[in-house]
Amino acid sequence: MDESEVQQKRRENEEQATMGRARILGLPYLDTRRFENEIPLVPDLLTVEEMHKNYMIPLQKGGGEEHYQFMVTSQTPRTVLEQMTRTYNDEGERVDFFLISGSAYKVFMLRYDPPRVVHYDDIKIAGEGDSETIASVSQTLAQVSTEKVFDFLIDQADKLGASDIHIENMRTEIRIRMRVDGLLHPVANIDKDKYRIFMGELSSRANVSAASNKPQSGHMQKEIHRDGATHMLNIRVETIPTMYGQDAVLRLFNFDESLLNLDLLGLSDEERGEINEVISHPRGLVLMVGPTGSGKSTTLYSMINALNTSDRKIITLEDPIEYGITGISQIPINTTDGGSFAEGLRSVLRLDPDVVMVGEIRDADTAKTAIQASITGHLVLSSFHANSTSAAFSRMIDLIGVNPIFSSSIRLIMAQRLVRKLADSKKARPATEAEAKYIREVLEGVPQEKLGGANLENITLYDPVKTEEDPFGYQGRTMIMEQLIVSDDIQAYIRGDVADINTDAIEETARKNGMLTLEQKGVLAVLRGDTTLEEISRVI
Repeated sequence: MDESEVQQKRRENEEQATMGRARILGLPYLDTRRFENEIPLVPDLLTVEEMHKNYMIPLQKGGGEEHYQFMVTSQTPRTVLEQMTRTYNDEGERVDFFLISGSAYKVFMLRYDPPRVVHYDDIKIAGEGDSETIASVSQTLAQVSTEKVFDFLIDQADKLGASDIHIENMRTEIRIRMRVDGLLHPVANIDKDKYRIFMGELSSRANVSAASNKPQSGHMQKEIHRDGATHMLNIRVETIPTMYGQDAVLRLFNFDESLLNLDLLGLSDEERGEINEVISHPRGLVLMVGPTGSGKSTTLYSMINALNTSDRKIITLEDPIEYGITGISQIPINTTDGGSFAEGLRSVLRLDPDVVMVGEIRDADTAKTAIQASITGHLVLSSFHANSTSAAFSRMIDLIGVNPIFSSSIRLIMAQRLVRKLADSKKARPATEAEAKYIREVLEGVPQEKLGGANLENITLYDPVKTEEDPFGYQGRTMIMEQLIVSDDIQAYIRGDVADINTDAIEETARKNGMLTLEQKGVLAVLRGDTTLEEISRVI
C-alpha cells in the first residue's frame, strides 16, 4: 500500500467516525470529498478569525437569500450554534448546519486562509565596527517566526558558505557568529527567548539535553533546497555550559559525494602524483596533520573515495562519522563513552579489510596498532595533530619509539592549511623591501623548476580590494599542502641510525630530499596572486 492509499484509508476511517458523531449530535452529516477543492468559496459571511475560533465554514446561500448553510465540526461550541440559530430566526431567515470531518475543515481553511509565504532578508556578514549590519540582521532574526528561526539560521549559514555557527550566551543577550573562510564574523545579537527555542530544537534534532550541565556532542542532518537543487548538510553539534547558559557550536559539512574528489582539491601535478604513488600500494601508513578546520577530513575522504572500488574492502573508524559514503563500512567510535580507536582497529582487522581509515591517532596504543596493521598488508590512513610533517614524524617516534621493524611502515605524511583566496578585485603592487627580503629568505635553495616561474628580482604582490560582492576582498579558500615522502634518509630516524632525533633535523633532511615546507608553499601561493602574506602569517 503506497502513501496515497494510506491517506485515503485514514480519511475514510475519519469520515465514518464523523458520520457516527453526527447521529449523536443530531446534525446532518456531510461528506465533502467530492467537491471540497472545487466548490466556490462564500465570502463575507464569516471572517477568517471567526472560522478559526469557532471551527466553522460558510457553505452557501441556498433556497433564496434568506437560507444560509454552514459546515461545523465536533469542536464547534454548541452555544455558537444556538446563538446563530436565534439570530437568524429573529430576522426571519433560515440557517442549517452540517457536520464535517476535521480533515475537511482543514482543506477548506487552506482555501479561505492560505499560508502566507514570508521572505526574510538574507543575512549579511558585518565588517569590523559595522554595528548597523549587526542591528539589521538582529532585527530580521527577531521577525522570523519562532518555529523557523533554527532552520533560517542554518540555511543562511549554508548560503554564506559558513563552516560553523557559534551561539554564545552573554549577560543580557545571545551573540551569533559565523565562521566564513576560516574567520569568525559577528552576525547578530538576539533575545534570550529566541535562544530557548533554538536549544529546544537542538535538543530534539541533535539528541542533546537543553538542561545538561556537562559538555555534549550531537549530530543531525538537514536538506537544503536552493535554486532548484537539493543538497544534504551534515551538522555536528557541540554544547558546553557557560556562566550564562549553554553555548553551542554547529559545524556544517556540505555532504556531496561528488565533491570528495582529489581532482577538486587544487593539488599540483607533483602533489597529486605523490599521493597516487603512495595510495596505489597495498600497504603502508599515510598521515594527515593539521589543526581543526584545515580540511584534513575532506582530503582523507577524497583519498578514500579514490580507492573506493568494488574489489577493495574499505572500513573507517570515526568519532563521529562526518560523511556517509556509499560502498564503505563506516564504524562510529564513541571515545567520550569509553570507546577507543585502538580497540576498534584490532576488531576490524579481523574482517580482512584492504584499506582502513582511523579518524585520529591520539595515543601510543592506537599508533602501534595502526603501524602493525600497515606492515601486515593493509593501507592505513589517519589524521594526527601536529604543526608540520616533520613535527608529526618526530612525535610519532616519541609514541612508538625507535624500532627498525616499523621503519618502512610510514610512507607519507601530509600537512595542510586553508588560506583565504583573493577575489578577482585584487590589486597588484610591487613588494616592499622588507617583504622582498622575507620572500627571498624563505625560498632560498628552492630549485628554479619548483618556483613556478616566479621572478624573485622584481616581486609583485596583490592586495585585497573590498567590493559589495566581496566585502573582505577574499572569496573562498585554497589549500596549502606540505608532503613528507618517507625516504630511506627519513626512515633512518625510526631505525635508530641517527642519534639526534628532533623536528629541525628531520625537516632539514626532508628539504634536502626536495620537500617544500608549508611556509614555502604559502609564499609561492602569494607570488601566484592566490593569497597575501598577511594570510600566510595568520594561518601558517
